Amino acid sequence: MSASGGTASGGTGSSRGRGRKPRPPKPARPTRSAGLARPGRPTASAQPARPAQPARSAQPAKATYKRSGEPPHTSGTSDRRGLGGSQVEGRQAVRELLGARRRRVKELWIAEGLDPSPQLDEIERFAARSHVRVSQVSRGRLLAAARTDSSQGVIAWADPLEEVPLESLAGDGQGRSASRSPAFLLVIDGVTDPHNLGALLRTAECAGVTGVVLGRHRAAHVTPTVAKVAAGAIEHLAIAVVPGIPSALSSIADMGVMAVGLDAGAEHTVYDLGGDVHGPVALVLGSEGRGISPLARRRCADLVSIPQRGSIGSLNVAAAGAVACFEIARRRSARAPGEA
Repeated sequence: MSASGGTASGGTGSSRGRGRKPRPPKPARPTRSAGLARPGRPTASAQPARPAQPARSAQPAKATYKRSGEPPHTSGTSDRRGLGGSQVEGRQAVRELLGARRRRVKELWIAEGLDPSPQLDEIERFAARSHVRVSQVSRGRLLAAARTDSSQGVIAWADPLEEVPLESLAGDGQGRSASRSPAFLLVIDGVTDPHNLGALLRTAECAGVTGVVLGRHRAAHVTPTVAKVAAGAIEHLAIAVVPGIPSALSSIADMGVMAVGLDAGAEHTVYDLGGDVHGPVALVLGSEGRGISPLARRRCADLVSIPQRGSIGSLNVAAAGAVACFEIARRRSARAPGEA
């Protein structure tokens, strides 16, 4: 049974094999590695090559372009270490900067939408005369660049103020200034408030002071606030910056300049000032509260005070300096003893 079944099964298989032709083998399906792809898609070799991206370090640096209304680049080093004065704000201060023509003005900003005024017209006329670049900018942009409480819509950038040697302020050895008149100096010892310094500089210029002496350390210099409060006086004053006020007082004394210190505790007043104020003289002012430093006080030839009539103990240093400056100026303008 098993043998017969085995023979029949074998015969059937043998007859099927002889009745049909053998099928040819199917060709092997090409893979994508062979360079073929699905229909409708380009092959990898047909795709355009992407340009090689340069390395990050090899990219050239972008050039910077100055836009209209962009302030000129100024380093803060000169303002921190030197006398300052490179940024000037306020209409009167800018007008005097352009009118004096003592230093180069780099650029002038004027806010858009300002009401017409003769002062603005004069500022623009002075700027055109000196070929200063003028830019009209939005008020918001000008406010962002301002460093004072109120720029009045005008900002100028200029070269910093130049310091003057102390010797040139004191004179030619006989206490005479460059104008050949006896020197009248204002020595400011340790005043750090910019509003007080600006007011003192304005007073000094109006009272006929021929030169100002400032300390290099622990003292205010010409910031934008000082320049604005001074209302252009910095353009007409010669200013020296010295390492120490006491040593400067010793130096000018050797040059024949009499130093008079303003001190609240002095026995006699500025109206009773002794000595010859018609000759070379220097008025010394100290900071509020501390006053003139002890060493600088000892270097003064005389100390004077301002008489008080009210209940408040003392005047603001700017107000006290104004009283003393104009009293000395009044006495110097009067005829000296012995003059006809």
